Amino acid sequence: MDRRDFLWMLGSASAAGMFAGCSSAGLRPDPYAAAPFGNARILHFTDCHAQLMPIYFREPNVNIGLAGAKGRPPHLVGEQLLSQLGMNGGEREAHAFTYLNFDAAARQFGRVGGFAHLKTLVDQQRAEVGDGNSLLLDGGDTWQGSATSLWTRGQDMVDACNLLGVDVMTGHWEFTYRDEEVLQNIERFNGEFVAQNVRVSEEALFDGVAAFDEDSGHAFKPYTIRELGERRVAIIGQAFPYTPIANPGRFIPDWSFGIRDGEMQEMVDHIRATEQPDAVIVLSHNGMDVDVKMASRVTGIDAILGGHTHDGVPEPLLIENSGSRTIVSNAGSNGKFLAVLDLDIGKGKINDYRYRLLPVFANLLPADPEMLQFITDVRAPYKAQLEEPLAVAESLLYRRGNFNGTFDQVICDALLEVGDAEISLSPGFRWGTSVLPGDVVTMERLMDQTAMTYPETYVREMAGSELKLILESVADNLFHSDPYYQQGGDMVRLGGLNFTCDPTAKMDGRISDLTLDSGNSIEASKSYKVAGWATVGSASTGAPVWDVVAEYLKSKKTIKVEKVNTPKLRNVAGNPGLSDYSGIVAS
Repeated sequence: MDRRDFLWMLGSASAAGMFAGCSSAGLRPDPYAAAPFGNARILHFTDCHAQLMPIYFREPNVNIGLAGAKGRPPHLVGEQLLSQLGMNGGEREAHAFTYLNFDAAARQFGRVGGFAHLKTLVDQQRAEVGDGNSLLLDGGDTWQGSATSLWTRGQDMVDACNLLGVDVMTGHWEFTYRDEEVLQNIERFNGEFVAQNVRVSEEALFDGVAAFDEDSGHAFKPYTIRELGERRVAIIGQAFPYTPIANPGRFIPDWSFGIRDGEMQEMVDHIRATEQPDAVIVLSHNGMDVDVKMASRVTGIDAILGGHTHDGVPEPLLIENSGSRTIVSNAGSNGKFLAVLDLDIGKGKINDYRYRLLPVFANLLPADPEMLQFITDVRAPYKAQLEEPLAVAESLLYRRGNFNGTFDQVICDALLEVGDAEISLSPGFRWGTSVLPGDVVTMERLMDQTAMTYPETYVREMAGSELKLILESVADNLFHSDPYYQQGGDMVRLGGLNFTCDPTAKMDGRISDLTLDSGNSIEASKSYKVAGWATVGSASTGAPVWDVVAEYLKSKKTIKVEKVNTPKLRNVAGNPGLSDYSGIVAS
């Protein structure tokens, strides 16, 4: 989508009151409609993390980009995002894409997402182009992230996606269920699950483990061909490449993952030569920076519709590579956005495109009755558990940002107190909804932060040298100069521990000045009592983290986050991915 068309769309949205302070004279009333364009429409959502109901979700104020990624989407936050992308659609647009004035704006503009409202928007967008001219793609992280998805082992989301009309999907957190559950859910799914970069190991093949293609070793169908009108479109799946590293490999022992851009090039060339498609699209869960690098290395891809890093990017990037051009986008998270890619597809090529990333405002889109009834029925057996009150929030509770969030701090504080520990560690997950001050923290909101298949807690001794190694390793994953060494996610969250971080340094040089909240320095050879959860290696044996945090919240009754353990930062002052930082930023 070019900027003029994007701003025109925002202008039409203003007419309907979608954005504040604009006149409606002469403009169309539908904030989600746009001028007709092209002959095919691709709809894309990703990383909904099983949020069937409308929610609040605060965008990050820290999303630091370095080297070539500095100042490039998605590494723009707040005013920098609005300014550099020329976005002037008003307060509602600013609320959708940034963290700015989040509490007040959330109260003014209401919740976002919800599958009943998303279905209304999907159906509207499909109806505009007529039957047979659109596809709905799901970028993964769909079956995990809520209480009901955990308790139904993802089946509630499979059924919801069937009702939504998803045509093609790929995966990541889907693989945190056991392999037999993954296969059962794929069988239950009415669309196609594609992943060119997941293989069955040779040993597993020898032992008779099933594969989509035993000759190639592909565990799943690598791509599909769909006809849109008179045009043929290839959709190639790219699942999260680091699944057995970032999540427990013990759940999926027979499958291997990887970026595999060499195999991707071979796949694109094969499809171009044998299938003769008019367009080739990659449905990716790499993360946007990885997608940008892949687009610079693999030719013949027309668009990469990406996920994993939860970035709501209003304008896609155009990556030039050997005379070809690849559209690279990322469509946010939590069901908050629906991407609309309108294509003018010629014979064997894309002539032009328009792109819109539409915020799903629940109060602007009526709930689809059938989906709403389905959601009501799914939640009914668990209603009492979901609505159990735990405490009242006196602070805005959120997760998302490179270094910490207030809900993460609540988890860390709970681990400290219940575990009687000196230090607590919590993973830098990017999924999890927000709670406004004055609202009740229910069990459902807690499960939004913790609902996963390896929630066990631990309390154990760790040497100061081990703590530093953990921080250095996670920082390298987050800030490595080569995107192919970044696994997504954010910095490990801390309780009781403070440090200094230089994101621009190299491995073993980013982390320094480790101190306890008491001010005492961490000694490399000394042991410290550490509480944590979500062990990727061998399973821990402690209570599920939601039980630990629920106990803590009930004992407090009200929750006000007074201190967030965020590091002192060096050499990132003025970075456009850093704004309103709660810690110290040194030059």
